[in-house]
Parts: sequence; structure tokens; C-alpha cells
Amino acid sequence: MVTSAIMSALALILPAVFHLAGLGSKFLPMLLPLLLNAFLSSLGWAVLTAALVPWISAFATGMPPIYPPVALVMSAEAGCMALVAGTLYRLGKRSVWPALIAAIISDRMMSFGLTLMLSQRFGLPARAIAVSSFVYGLPGIALQLAVVPIVLKGLTKRRSVLFGHHDRE
Repeated sequence: MVTSAIMSALALILPAVFHLAGLGSKFLPMLLPLLLNAFLSSLGWAVLTAALVPWISAFATGMPPIYPPVALVMSAEAGCMALVAGTLYRLGKRSVWPALIAAIISDRMMSFGLTLMLSQRFGLPARAIAVSSFVYGLPGIALQLAVVPIVLKGLTKRRSVLFGHHDRE
């Protein structure tokens, strides 16, 4: 629960830091700590945290917006990403790469599908918006692939030293 709370706080703060630095949302800063949380917390806490944080941020800061329903899309994609990463990580004997890649693919598929569906619903050019949303998130995917394994390894090692165990939840 404590890890999920820390990752929630990071997921709320990182987007503001990225925006202040002029990097915007293309690096998917909110998803980074939520994805890390899937590897560090119990599956239930990880999925719940990932699904709730976009809504908390939307109500607290106005970003992601509730209308158009970006908060809804982010909530679904983050929850899906946490579910896939957390499940595969635990089933794969703590193997990071397969879980991380599958989670990223599922996230992008969820984002693409929901963006396509909602764009059609609102009478917008659905394919163009869905494709541009996918492409826009590519820097974030690169960041996730670069940062998650390194941070996870460091945190797991530190946790092992502090608590005298390996990967307990």
C-alpha cells in the first residue's frame, strides 16, 4: 500500500514536472510510475492505483481532461498496463522484459482502440486521431523501456538489502 501511495504521488507530480520542462505529455510521464508500481506492489493495489490516479489528477488539476474523455482513456490504459505487467511478471518468475513489452503493447492497443472508438462517437476523424495518438506516445514507450528495468533493478536490490528478502509483496 505504501509503495502504491508513493507511485501515485509520483504519477501526479511527474506530468507537471514534464510540462514545466517543456516536454509535455508525449513521454507519458503519468504512466511511468504506474507501470513501475505494477512490478513493485501487489496486483490488486497496482491495478487500482493505475485506474484511479488519472481521475484523481483530472479532478485535482484538470489534466488529463475529463472532456474530451482523456482521463477515461488513460484510466483504462493504465489499469490494463498494470494488470498485464503485474500478472506476467509474477507468472514469469519475475522476468521484467516479457512483462514490460506485453504491458506496453497492451497499453498502446487499449489506447488506440479507445481513441478510435471515442473519436468515432464524437464524429471526429477517428483513424487519424488514433494513429496520431499512437505515434505521439512513442517517446514515452522509449522512456518506459529505458527506465523501468533500471529503476526496478535498483529498487529491488535496495529493498532486498533493507528488508533481507527478495521481491516479497
